[in-house]
Amino acid sequence: MLRVAVPNKGSLSEAAIDMLKEAGYRQRHDPRDLILQDIENDIEFYFLRPRDIAVYVGSGELDAGITGRDLLFDSGAPAHEILPLGFGESTFRYATTPERTKDISGLNGLRIATSYPVLVANHLAANGISAKVVRLDGAVEGAVRLGVADAIADVVSTGTTLRQAGLAVIGSPILESQAILITRDRAEVSASLELLMRRIQGVIIARQYVLVDYDIRLELVEAACAITPGIESPTVAPLHDSGWAAVRAMVLKKQTNRIMDELWDLGARGILVTDIHACRL
Repeated sequence: MLRVAVPNKGSLSEAAIDMLKEAGYRQRHDPRDLILQDIENDIEFYFLRPRDIAVYVGSGELDAGITGRDLLFDSGAPAHEILPLGFGESTFRYATTPERTKDISGLNGLRIATSYPVLVANHLAANGISAKVVRLDGAVEGAVRLGVADAIADVVSTGTTLRQAGLAVIGSPILESQAILITRDRAEVSASLELLMRRIQGVIIARQYVLVDYDIRLELVEAACAITPGIESPTVAPLHDSGWAAVRAMVLKKQTNRIMDELWDLGARGILVTDIHACRL
């Protein structure tokens, strides 16, 4: 039986559970449940703290797990990413007071507060910077004002919280993170793990694409297919009216309205858009 770790709380947990449900796996109804067996799919889910997942997977106690890329790097566990999942995106950066430095080379000799000490220490070492890493749990934005540190390294989205604390981002991002599926280093990908990956990939693609169906005059089919080339090729079928054809193709969801406008201007009619719940490509 395949053993997979899932985050047990927070937005990462909710998104992971939704993705696994869409992939056809049973998921818990009670958040207090820490283990769930899906006998039909021969898989067992363990609901763990996100920070602990890489450790359990790296030790070989579990076969795979869903966690954040930043948490994997910070764990130092012998595990690696096998599939990005497309949710939980975040950017990890340094920040300090604007007058102190505008480049990471200016971090030499400073105290840097972070909740990700291993990740930050490795990044500093890779860039030849000698600084003291101060580990804090939770929010670190107030560390500079309270005199615990001279700079921080933390997840940054809009930067509003940093500005409120009198800080400014410096240098390039330390890491672009998102939710990922991981497995142990040097472990072979089993058939059951490959099936899990294939199902999840089907969900990821289904979330990105929609099906577009429309009717178009035969002489305009080639031009219409240029607008909707599909993944491999669109499906074209004759209609009862011999001068028309029906076309079906997958298109990126974010481009749907622009494509519908272009098809309408070309002469397409009966344009319909349908969500895709799962797929295998």
